[in-house]
Amino acid sequence: MRHRVLRAPLGRWVDPAAAYAAVCGNSDEAFWLDSGPDATTGTSYLGLASAVTTEFDGPVLDWLRAATDDGADADAALGYVGWLGYELRAETMGVDVAHGSRYPEAAWLRVERALAFDHATRTVTLLAIGDAGLDEFEKWRTIVERALQAAEPVSATDDDDAPPLVATWAYSDDEYLAMIAECQRAITEGDAYQLCLTTEASVAVSPDPVATYLRLRQSSPTHHGALIRAGAVSLLSASPEQFLSVSPDGVVTTSPIKGTRPRGSTEARDWLERSELEGSAKERAENVMIVDLMRNDLARVSLAGSVEVTSLLAVESYAQVHQLVSTVRGILRPGLTGIDAIAACFPAGSMTGAPKFSAARILERLENRARGVYSGAFGYLGFDGSVDLAMVIRSIVIDPAGSTVGTGGGITALSVPGDELAEAKLKAAALLAVLGASPPRGRG
Repeated sequence: MRHRVLRAPLGRWVDPAAAYAAVCGNSDEAFWLDSGPDATTGTSYLGLASAVTTEFDGPVLDWLRAATDDGADADAALGYVGWLGYELRAETMGVDVAHGSRYPEAAWLRVERALAFDHATRTVTLLAIGDAGLDEFEKWRTIVERALQAAEPVSATDDDDAPPLVATWAYSDDEYLAMIAECQRAITEGDAYQLCLTTEASVAVSPDPVATYLRLRQSSPTHHGALIRAGAVSLLSASPEQFLSVSPDGVVTTSPIKGTRPRGSTEARDWLERSELEGSAKERAENVMIVDLMRNDLARVSLAGSVEVTSLLAVESYAQVHQLVSTVRGILRPGLTGIDAIAACFPAGSMTGAPKFSAARILERLENRARGVYSGAFGYLGFDGSVDLAMVIRSIVIDPAGSTVGTGGGITALSVPGDELAEAKLKAAALLAVLGASPPRGRG
């Protein structure tokens, strides 16, 4: 049965942060796909889930195929919102994975009702699957409008009286530097061209996910922010990297990021950092390697001749970093869906390296742990066939056992080990500050 979608304009603008507080409150089955606090383009979505699934009897992608198969009118966020953890590569790559994560391998919220915030037109629309009828829709609309009428401005707050926390790396600095050397040895021996080596900082605190996300979006605004609450586990992301976008008519794009420099403390220094990034032979080569990998992945599911690089080595600037970003586009072959694109491309080459299979095996041996949600992907799979998934980078995962922040960077033959270590710490610093943690200390 094809779902009917009902729509109702709110008739006025409401700040998404205030709307989330009013509609979702402290529910642990809720989502917010966020275009950022000062967005002037894009659409943010938020709402409560009608169901949450974190355990699967069989392959996750088969479950998602069946769950999204019946279709709906064109409205993207009605469908499923959630994440795929990095260890799901066992399914997509057909390999054994030695390490399991404490987090769910995947988590998906069924979304039958949502609020859509169009930042360009400053309009809010209520969306709902209309199978239950117009009366049920009007009841829900009345409840939401009353909640929004009472909504008050919401802002991020810091607890200045909270004692400072200490974060702990999965590896000491010396261990991570030794792992970089092992990566470069593997590259010299011809086993890989590039390897995305990662680590993780842990903080023994489980703060309120909503308050923490408000601090994160304030300090690190981005076009693919997210708060996804799947029961006991919450994903908070300020990701700048789109993994896959698929339109209902089958146009698929990916925008890998490889190449990072910090923002400068002055305008002149900022310009120098950006210029150095643009001119870096190492960073450009690293980005092009991943572009080639993603071209090959997309070609497995795209029409012959449709895969093209539409943007190469563009600089995007964020609050803490400059990044090199490229975009690859293709058109899905008839009969294939966004789930097939995920199966062909996951995990993203920017989080493994190249060639993908060899890189993933080398990294599993070196890292000797599960990455969990980090390095995976999050976003929505619409009933209309659309997909918008971002990379789980620049993210915090919170559960009752504490909070974790994954970080890392691409290693090539030209990498300077000390610089790679500093880059990994730079990427983690803003996230740890949001958690109230001091710079991480090494293990052991």
